[in-house]
Amino acid sequence: MSEQYATANGIRLAYEEFGSPSQPAILLIMGLGTQMIAWPQEFCQDLADRGFRVIRFDNRDIGLSEKMENAHIPQATRLMLFSKLRLPVRVPYRLTDMARDAVGLLDALEIKQAHIVGASMGGMIGQILAARFGERVLSFTSIMSSSGNPSLPGPNKDVVKTMVRRSLGIEPVTLESSMAFWRLIGSPDYQPSDEELSRKILASVERSNYPEGYSRHMAAIIANGSRVKMLRKIKAPTLVIHGKDDALVPVEGGIDTAKQIAGARLEVFAGMGHDLPKQLLPRFVELIDEHARSAETLASAA
Repeated sequence: MSEQYATANGIRLAYEEFGSPSQPAILLIMGLGTQMIAWPQEFCQDLADRGFRVIRFDNRDIGLSEKMENAHIPQATRLMLFSKLRLPVRVPYRLTDMARDAVGLLDALEIKQAHIVGASMGGMIGQILAARFGERVLSFTSIMSSSGNPSLPGPNKDVVKTMVRRSLGIEPVTLESSMAFWRLIGSPDYQPSDEELSRKILASVERSNYPEGYSRHMAAIIANGSRVKMLRKIKAPTLVIHGKDDALVPVEGGIDTAKQIAGARLEVFAGMGHDLPKQLLPRFVELIDEHARSAETLASAA
């Protein structure tokens, strides 16, 4: 697939499509500092083969989408401190702005309603979209995301240490350090080979290397805080998928997300961490397909 571009919410976004434009749309929203190619092509194509128009895109400030080059780069440690002290924080943009980007992309593609699937930060963006723009959402699937509830456990200590050292520039980002980090947060029961992992990381770097966007994405997450009250407003049928062994966003985040959304279905996978293991992709496709079809049946009957 080749990238296309659309202006959404005043931002130039890069996107790709799979399947027929005449079929129900699935919009895939990726996570923190991560490009749309992290949605595996076979995953997208399998959903398209089941009769969906699948759209993946680069969030603002990452990949081939527009960069906020004149925006300041917040320091994550400072923002976390201010957030804990409940002091106001100044960030270039918020997750709500990114949710409006997603709605703007639907507008640009003339899609009135879509099934929304978000991973990690993309799940947070999807939560906001489903709560604030519910009329645009046929169904919602949240993968390895969280409610933002401050009482939930945070990332593994080694994960926090690595992320802080990176944000402060203490630890250089190399292929070796990137592979070590992904091993740290990835699925313990579904580890890719060194060759697979290095190929994936290098493909991302060669396509676009923009760490400033990662920092601003992180700031948007910290500034957003808890979404618990917002989650209770979601009316769209919701599926929550989470790994039992997620070291970055512990499984409690997925459990609480499902708890806060009326009627949400929770699917927890043992041995899964904070990634999309190729061994589990067929099951994810089945779950999303079943969930979307069920939502469409309910909507038709209403």
